Order: sequence, then C-alpha cells, then structure tokens
Amino acid sequence: MGYVYYGRYLEYFEESRTEMIRSLGFPYAKLEKNGVMLPVVHTEVNYKAPVFYDELMQVEVLLYDIPTVKLETYYRLYTDRQETPHIEGKVTLCFMKEETRKPCRAPKDFLDSLTTAVEQ
Repeated sequence: MGYVYYGRYLEYFEESRTEMIRSLGFPYAKLEKNGVMLPVVHTEVNYKAPVFYDELMQVEVLLYDIPTVKLETYYRLYTDRQETPHIEGKVTLCFMKEETRKPCRAPKDFLDSLTTAVEQ
C-alpha cells in the first residue's frame, strides 16, 4: 500500500526507548546484568496520519514521571512532511526480578541516571 505497516510502530518505539535509556548511561544490558527485566505490560498507538514506505522519521520519547515499579514511556513520531505527529503512543513496562519473575522497584542506579539526565 506504500505505507509503513501498523505493527512496526511498536518496534520503532522499542528501538527509540532503548536508545533513550542508553543515552542516560544505563543500557538495557546493565539492567539485565543486575537481574532486572523490563517487560512490556501495556501499549497504546494512535494513528493520526500514515507514514510512507521509505520515508525518514523521527521518534520523540517522553517521560513524565520518575518510575517506581512501572516505567511509562510516551512517543511522538514525526516526518518532515508535517509539523504534527503522524503517530502517538504509550508503552508501559514493569521492572521485574529475573530470578522470581515478580515486579520490583526500579533500581536505584537507574533512577540516579534518570535524575542526573533531568537535572542537566
């Protein structure tokens, strides 16, 4: 059809979130090394306007709250073709101990990295 397949947007969100966390100096690998997983527990995607196949896009990742047990991330996907977002979304993840597979609080060093980034 010439448009990006609707299911791909969650993959773009994941890649953007991974890079955002890496930019904090706290890559996912560090969470996993510390025995913490971050599975997705909820997603929302609002399709405002299509993105064309092979069109360059920018994904903005937003955090409005410091996480406790859940990390809520919000997304806006733009192209140069229009000023308003084509796609908006939300992904909720849960910090979980790998060993027990039970929810846990966000690791302190993750929160410290996030707080440091916010203060800059």
